[in-house]
Amino acid sequence: MTFHIVTLFPGAFDSYFSESILKRAIEDKKISVKFYNPRDYTEGTWRRVDQKPYGGGPGMVLQSEPVIKAIAAALKKINPPRRRTSAKIVFFSPAGKQFDTLYAKTAAKKFTDIVFICGRYEGIDARVKKIFKAEEISVGPYVLTGGELPAMIMIDCISRQVRGVLGDFASLEESRVSSSDVYTRPAQIVYKGKKYFVPKILLSGHHKKIDEWKNKNRKK
Repeated sequence: MTFHIVTLFPGAFDSYFSESILKRAIEDKKISVKFYNPRDYTEGTWRRVDQKPYGGGPGMVLQSEPVIKAIAAALKKINPPRRRTSAKIVFFSPAGKQFDTLYAKTAAKKFTDIVFICGRYEGIDARVKKIFKAEEISVGPYVLTGGELPAMIMIDCISRQVRGVLGDFASLEESRVSSSDVYTRPAQIVYKGKKYFVPKILLSGHHKKIDEWKNKNRKK
């Protein structure tokens, strides 16, 4: 799985991709991440990528041309060329389709390449999503400063569905009997004079009853 990220701020991803599971997945070539900065596809000293919106209003809008060129560069990196037509192109929008685990599972099975278009300021010229028939996706009912965080969320969630990324595929909570509450040693802790215990059922070794407890706890 290769993730292509169109963003003005590729450095925003450094810390997240250089730690833990995603770092290991990249090193083991289970996933690949490539960046395309629209500023690299501009002309002139100032490398300008934004202009005032038509019709008035606050803020600035990312121009279509540099973003289009960045997306085109990403599509050219997809090999073999026949896979370009089936690559998923994601345009982040609060009004888009709600991203969830089912979407992540489907994307991991269906696509080998996903292009994320990360907006900033007041957004990206709407002609970009029309040209590439990009799918509008939202990661939640709220507005963020840019598309970098949504891209990280989707990459994290989709990567978990790629075999080998988690090491043990049974680690997928959504694919096994699990609970929202988990415990580990010691079985008893004391805080400010009060004792807190691990539920006795988890110490029983009775796997059927433990699974029943997990299911009940998850539903509750």
